[in-house]
Amino acid sequence: MTMRFTLPDGSERAVTVRYALNAGYAGRDTAQVQHHVDELAELGVPAPRRIPTLYPLSASLVGRPEVVQVAHAKTSGEAEWALVVGEDDVLLTAACDHTDRALEVHGVAWSKQSAPDLLGDVAWPLSEIEDELDRFTLKAWVRHGDVETLIQDGTLAQLLPPSYWIEELGERIVPGTVLLSGTIPMIPGVDQFADAWRVELTDPRGLTSRVVYSIEQLAPAWD
Repeated sequence: MTMRFTLPDGSERAVTVRYALNAGYAGRDTAQVQHHVDELAELGVPAPRRIPTLYPLSASLVGRPEVVQVAHAKTSGEAEWALVVGEDDVLLTAACDHTDRALEVHGVAWSKQSAPDLLGDVAWPLSEIEDELDRFTLKAWVRHGDVETLIQDGTLAQLLPPSYWIEELGERIVPGTVLLSGTIPMIPGVDQFADAWRVELTDPRGLTSRVVYSIEQLAPAWD
């Protein structure tokens, strides 16, 4: 899959995706991360063997579909940033990790393989923004019918920075790699099982990278 991004100067960059990685439990506040692990464990979601963790995915799951088709009603997105490694530089863009929540209780890695990773339209060269990353905002909205509701609202200061993953992975960060950051907390009481998701990553000057898609539930299997 070749992904095309608009850069802040208006130019376009194309990157052919060869590898995909999803970070998990990647908040900077380790106590908050452990609390999240404990909450998930109460719901039957197995705890990771290490924190933070990383899930390799099929590169075919990375894309920018307008519609995500799912097998049942218990799937949802997660607002994230993504690193996109080109031949000569590394880009940062918005991302949404759509996940099968029903399958998640049987294995997080399995659930990650069952739904796409969606990337934003705008991307920033990482080398030009590293000093201001913590001031980027990350937000997500869900839509139920005609009503859209804010479900995630934070900054990149809540997540481990790109430099952490670049240092950890070293030579495994090769051209064509896409790495998603892990997500920020959801606002309590908002129904994540929605008809559509919108994610926005915005820099301090107001430039925004967006992911927008609707969800289509497929007909049941002919058992």
